[in-house]
Amino acid sequence: MELKDKTIIITGASSGIGAAAALLFAAEGANVVLGARREPQLNTLVGQIEQSNGRAVCLAGDVTDETYSRHLVDLAEQQFGGLDGAFNNAGIMGDMGSIPKMGSDTWHSVLSTNLTSAFFAAKAQIPAIEKRGGGSIVFTGTFVGFSNGGMPGMGAYAASKAGLIGLMQSLASDHAADGVRINTILPGGTKTDMAGDDPETHDFIAGLHPMKRMAQPKEIAQSALFLLSDRASFVTGSPLAVDGGMATRLL
Repeated sequence: MELKDKTIIITGASSGIGAAAALLFAAEGANVVLGARREPQLNTLVGQIEQSNGRAVCLAGDVTDETYSRHLVDLAEQQFGGLDGAFNNAGIMGDMGSIPKMGSDTWHSVLSTNLTSAFFAAKAQIPAIEKRGGGSIVFTGTFVGFSNGGMPGMGAYAASKAGLIGLMQSLASDHAADGVRINTILPGGTKTDMAGDDPETHDFIAGLHPMKRMAQPKEIAQSALFLLSDRASFVTGSPLAVDGGMATRLL
């Protein structure tokens, strides 16, 4: 029970990595507060967790709305007495294309969802975690835009996720002495809605990885579990590659 009696917020929880994390964290003893835009999927997930004797609540909303981050923290405090950690996992890829052909609406949407939302989350979550005497925050980044992971047509996505690493490292430095650990996972290709369901596309993505396969959502969630748990008590400010070896490639 790696997260026994800890209260954890999970965003992007209605599917993919977020849903896998919700089930995993609850099975490891956490009280989970689930956030995403799709309320029916959140309610279904809460029901699954409760049927397995887990503890979960949910609140639908948009991570680009600053008040939503505050409401998730309020829900954690009202239902479970406080907040011990968060897995800020919500994100989008946006329309792919070269920067000269990219509309400013795509740029702003991707940056708002992937980076500005992290700013909102940190503002709301860090004071609440400090009130508990410390805890852990994990963001979901990507190998794209980090190390040797440049990919064509993904300028907005790469910029937002590279910026997320910079924000995370600054936050980690600011709050390490307060007992708040802050890290970012960098997943490789993962079988989620974002990757679509075309087998040929999956084969292509798998072939980019030295392990020659894509990750299952639970494999990525397990890395977040480690960072949220006490096993990672001396880990902060880390961009953790969970990428099937992509960081070893020379492009």
